[in-house]
Amino acid sequence: MLREQLTEALKDAMRGQDKRRTSTLRLILAAIKDRDIAGRENGSRDLVGDDEILQLLQKMVRQRRESIETFEKGGRMELADQERDEIVVIEGFLPKQMADSEIDAAVDAMVAKLGAVGLKDMGKVMAALRERYPGTMDFGKASAAAKARLS
Repeated sequence: MLREQLTEALKDAMRGQDKRRTSTLRLILAAIKDRDIAGRENGSRDLVGDDEILQLLQKMVRQRRESIETFEKGGRMELADQERDEIVVIEGFLPKQMADSEIDAAVDAMVAKLGAVGLKDMGKVMAALRERYPGTMDFGKASAAAKARLS
């Protein structure tokens, strides 16, 4: 379903002659196609699903945020602005992300639910969070919150 939304958005962007949106959507669809091909090489005939596409989109946003920092340190503001524009397009296909306070509350609730008491339980907590909040939680922030809570 997400794949179809991306394809339709690409068609709309092309009709509207929105060059930045068109190029960003082409990058996304190319990355999805690469994952499909990699899956075929591993013996799977299935196309990647929405969960894997969401993970891919989150990874693309993370990469662009890192690039923004690099470009700003190098004084390349025009490239940093381009990356910000791409993030806006990509985030349009992601579910609403949890706020930091919501992440902290979810981590606290999961730690209590699992009875986690130390860093040795961090893997269980993170696995449960990934299962319960796919696509909506920044797991880097959640990991830091879990580590602080369990230390």
